Amino acid sequence: MTVGIVLLAMIALFVGLRLYAVLGQRTGHEQQPVTRPEATPGLEPMTAPAETKSGAAEPSSLAFEQGAAAGIRSIIAADSDFDVARFLEGAQAAYRMILEAFWRGDRAELAHLVGDEVRATFEAAIDEREAAGHKLDNRLVAIERAAIDDARLDGRTAQIDVRFDAFVVAVTRDAQGELVAGSLSDAIPTHDVWTFRRDLNARDPNWLLVETDEVA
Repeated sequence: MTVGIVLLAMIALFVGLRLYAVLGQRTGHEQQPVTRPEATPGLEPMTAPAETKSGAAEPSSLAFEQGAAAGIRSIIAADSDFDVARFLEGAQAAYRMILEAFWRGDRAELAHLVGDEVRATFEAAIDEREAAGHKLDNRLVAIERAAIDDARLDGRTAQIDVRFDAFVVAVTRDAQGELVAGSLSDAIPTHDVWTFRRDLNARDPNWLLVETDEVA
């Protein structure tokens, strides 16, 4: 089994893709770090996001809510290869890939990355968009932060909720490329929680996106 995780196979398959993403901004709700138990490898406490020269946060801060610690420990106990840092790196990569696939209407790629219910929702939105003759021209400004909100283990099925905060330029164009909605000069802050699921007995190391939720 590949180390812990999270979509590393996914990352390898899509290396070289130009990735864009959407979603949120810092809210001021700061989380408290969880003390790392000495006997629990792979369990990393929250770290502050790195600042760039422009003041924007790099999309690499690793964090989890204090309430998620017990669930994370349960997953690590069931799968000793699981690693929080690697999971979050893969989750951010998957987040970008999935949104990019959705934006360009790539149903085949979505089928490999998301569960049935999420795929049906995304495909319905793509169908509606195509019927209207619209195309999305979205641009990622930054994933400001990715943090584990919750984690749980039901038998051998693990589920992890990841909150993504990012900024995006969201633009809709018609079939002739004319602007229908949005602006190339305004970045929109959004906040979403995505739920990833994996059967720990499965040979496939990938985690599927099985639920999305927009939060304040």
